[in-house]
Amino acid sequence: MTAPATLAPDMMVGAAEIARFLFDSDEFRFQRRVYYLCTRSKRPLPHFRLGSRIATRRSTLTDWIALQEGFTNA
Repeated sequence: MTAPATLAPDMMVGAAEIARFLFDSDEFRFQRRVYYLCTRSKRPLPHFRLGSRIATRRSTLTDWIALQEGFTNA
């Protein structure tokens, strides 16, 4: 039996870490933008909650971005 793969390298927990990944900044205003993208956006950021903190996986977020690039508003 093989050992289960760890999720830790793929996980981002907290708005600051997600903001660093998306916007290359963890300033408060970018953290607020992450919260907005999770809750009020037309096509919400894929996320889940770990307690009161938001979390996502880098691979899921990268796939979501690729889908958004192919989206047409026609």
